[in-house]
Amino acid sequence: MSRYVIDKKGLDENIELMLKKAGVPVIGAVKGNGYGFGILEFTKALQAHGIKTFAVTEVTDIPVIKEILTDEELLILRSTCIESEAKTVAENGCTATIGSFESARVMNEVSEKLGVITKCHIKIDTGLSRYGFLPTQVEDAIKCYEMPNLEFTGIYTHFSQAFENPELTRVQLEMFKDTVEQIKKAVGEVGTVHAANSPALLNVDGVSLDAVRIGSAFTGRVITKSDIGLKRLGVLEAEVVETKVVPKGTKVGYVGLYTAPRDTKIAIVPFGHGDGFGLTVEKEEYKPFHVLSTLKRVINKQKIYVKIGGQNYPVIGCIGLTHTALDITGSDVKVGDVAEADISPLMVNARVPRIYK
Repeated sequence: MSRYVIDKKGLDENIELMLKKAGVPVIGAVKGNGYGFGILEFTKALQAHGIKTFAVTEVTDIPVIKEILTDEELLILRSTCIESEAKTVAENGCTATIGSFESARVMNEVSEKLGVITKCHIKIDTGLSRYGFLPTQVEDAIKCYEMPNLEFTGIYTHFSQAFENPELTRVQLEMFKDTVEQIKKAVGEVGTVHAANSPALLNVDGVSLDAVRIGSAFTGRVITKSDIGLKRLGVLEAEVVETKVVPKGTKVGYVGLYTAPRDTKIAIVPFGHGDGFGLTVEKEEYKPFHVLSTLKRVINKQKIYVKIGGQNYPVIGCIGLTHTALDITGSDVKVGDVAEADISPLMVNARVPRIYK
């Protein structure tokens, strides 16, 4: 059976490194199933280091993470105009993101019906073009502060290219600061001001403000050129379940894309696309991850490797849904040996157990 194994000591060290780098309170981003590390396990690890504010994007995560939160704040990192979603945010005492006048109107009406005051952060769109008020819509943002059932405790933006364009990020930061000042002049204090995510904090100076939102850096798989000693964490594991020798010329795997060039010893490992293996390149590069098709890999003769006993062995043939074949010719690999694949936790199927060691 496959499992995704996380070095707990390495995670603790990464957390401490990022807390020191931030120098301001850290909002623990645990979206995407805790960046693939398991939302509950990941959140507990951050709690143990004193992090008091957490952030997710989907309202479906609220009842899951609420099981382990006590007095911590939970920020929902996307604006919504859907009444049922607004109701879930408000009735669970979460902090909402308000990115449009309509989302403010819906959240205010829902909160009034529930008899609650919902805490909110205003979102400013400085170039990502998803959620948020454009700087030219500052008057609409200011009007939201007049709604009686909303309490605004923060304001933030999200950089679009912090992983590769520090110059643009600095421009967006100044645009954000200017917008915040305009809102402050109209309404007074705006609460916690935050902008930086992991790539921004590691790639651009002066972005910390009142708080930073950190997620991927904790895993050591952040898109950055900076090297502060983060450990790259997470490995997909499974035991070899079968070995066999096939004669030269044998077709291996679906559609026969691979032909054994010699008598070949094969190991079968029980993980595949269904577990997340083979869906990304082996290493996060200084650019967003992308899907690497098996056919393209074969045509271009690009190899993917799996490690057994410290030795890399190439994948041969098409990766299956639940199985992968390796060329182990000349080795003493046997059934029961542990195979390891370095893949992004974001691509690991949620059904695969996360094991903290």
